[in-house]
Amino acid sequence: MFNTNRNDPNRYEAPDDAQRGPVGYGWDPRALTARPVAGVREGFLTASFVWMFLALLVSAATAFMTLANQSALQLVANDFFLLIIAEFAMVIGLSAAINRLNSTVALLMLFVYAALNGAMFAIILEVYNIGSVTSAFVGAAAIFGAAALYGYVTGRDLTSLGGLLFAGLIGIVVASLANMFIGGSGLSFVIGIVGTLLFTGLTAFDVQRIKNGRMAWVQNRENASVLGALALYLDFVNLFLMLLRVTGGGGRR
Repeated sequence: MFNTNRNDPNRYEAPDDAQRGPVGYGWDPRALTARPVAGVREGFLTASFVWMFLALLVSAATAFMTLANQSALQLVANDFFLLIIAEFAMVIGLSAAINRLNSTVALLMLFVYAALNGAMFAIILEVYNIGSVTSAFVGAAAIFGAAALYGYVTGRDLTSLGGLLFAGLIGIVVASLANMFIGGSGLSFVIGIVGTLLFTGLTAFDVQRIKNGRMAWVQNRENASVLGALALYLDFVNLFLMLLRVTGGGGRR
């Protein structure tokens, strides 16, 4: 399925150890300005979008299968927080081990993560009414498409936004965790608005960095496309979840 030949001149060259930085959510602040490898940009972006859309299909299929099975739905509900921890571990593990994984294994991990995420989406489909879910999905698709197009065609270098977006991401995670314990529709609505703006920016940022090959710490193009797909998948899913906070505030079953 993948070409893992390390002698391929079109593969990504790994930087030296001094350039390797922290990973997680596909982020490496010191790699944001890494010099892209010529000749692989278009194929890299295209492959990332293909894997991202397939991962979304896996999530959708798993969500509906879980929703149709009350035993599976109850199992997910009972172990919800454990599954959240497992998801974080998979994202961090895939990002950290990307250069040690076979490309097919990396892709399989992406789809396993997508399936796990889909099972958890079943809880959302159970809690929110179909109108809220549909509105959030359509809105997320429209915003994601517009932001991705902007990131692809803009001549403005979005690299400088990386630190700000990452700080905003940490803030949203902390606020969301706090809201789980504090509760309140007002805070949830604010998180939804701010989160929508944040993940719109992240979508444009990620598309541009994938297009320009700013994943030079990844040793081959195939693994880079999987990591790029993971970043785009997370952007879309989180856009959907943030919009659901806005559209579904009063639309619960």
